[in-house]
Amino acid sequence: MRLWGKKDPHQAVRDGIPACFDRLWRFCVALTGQRALGDDLAQMTCLRALEKADQFTPGTHLDRWLFVMARRLWLNELRRDAIRQTESFSANADDQHPAEIPSTETNIMAREVFQKMNALPEAQRVTALLVFVEGYTYAETADMLDIPPGTVMSRISAARKTLATQMEAATGTDA
Repeated sequence: MRLWGKKDPHQAVRDGIPACFDRLWRFCVALTGQRALGDDLAQMTCLRALEKADQFTPGTHLDRWLFVMARRLWLNELRRDAIRQTESFSANADDQHPAEIPSTETNIMAREVFQKMNALPEAQRVTALLVFVEGYTYAETADMLDIPPGTVMSRISAARKTLATQMEAATGTDA
């Protein structure tokens, strides 16, 4: 999301966070694999964004800036966790995304897809979320995750194969 015409970076960040928050939250849940940890990470990211607002360039993509910040915060948490050797950030596949979806059928399907995506390895899960859900291009995703575009393509291909296999197994059909 671009915020044009804002000259004060602090004001641009304060005004832009509410519009980006739902997408940031989804990204954080995908990173952490848990709803509660995703909530915490999204809040930490917003707090850090407000603290570091002077580093934001108004007129650029605030959502991308927030996603990169969230990813870095998460990696820092994982490093701290590894040092402390605790299990406070272990993934729980039972957590679900609280989507406000109009029909019951759509809600059930979204929950199933989210659970299957949540079961993907972290690298594939995060990459798939950015490309499939958030609609970023491979190049934009590669830039946000600081990986080569070929790696994005490889992760997307592996995620598609895994999800297709899981969906076929769930429906009992052969492709």
